[in-house]
Amino acid sequence: MGRANQKQTMPDDRIVELYWERSESAISETADKYGDYCHYIAYNILYNREDAEESVNDTWLDAWNNMPPHKPSILSTFLGKITRRISVDRWRKKHAGKRGGGEMDLVLDELEDCVSDPTDIEMVIEQQEMVRVIREFLDALPATERRVFLRRYWYMDSVAGIALDYDLTEIKTASMLHRKRKKLREKLESEGYL
Repeated sequence: MGRANQKQTMPDDRIVELYWERSESAISETADKYGDYCHYIAYNILYNREDAEESVNDTWLDAWNNMPPHKPSILSTFLGKITRRISVDRWRKKHAGKRGGGEMDLVLDELEDCVSDPTDIEMVIEQQEMVRVIREFLDALPATERRVFLRRYWYMDSVAGIALDYDLTEIKTASMLHRKRKKLREKLESEGYL
């Protein structure tokens, strides 16, 4: 019943076609369908509504500039990666030379044991072989643990927010994340990355 009132969104393949046709409606269709999703990613990194909004707007521009030549098979993933990259870059520029105590700082500190230099996390993760190892690691996790790990280290959600959403205590959530980081470190060491 509630679905009758929901706005129908355009299928992803049609939105991508609009980009290839250079139709300006591609951006408005993208914003209607993925605006909240991209804003969620940006805000969890930046913790500032204006900066998050700028990152999302920059995402639409980046998508416009990259389609063509790219024709993403999964539009949400394509847009999420762009938003995350732009937001991390914006965060780094704002926090160059200082530590602010936000979720981004905490996430980078937590991952420091898994990656040799936390300032190079984006570069290291994008290396093809390391991506394969991390994907294998994530695929081997039980569904809830995988979701919790991704919520923390991809979406940069707070431990408190994750705990609330999964009906866990913050201590149990932090402990689960600690154990998974340790397992990831062990996997990376066994593959020769550390």
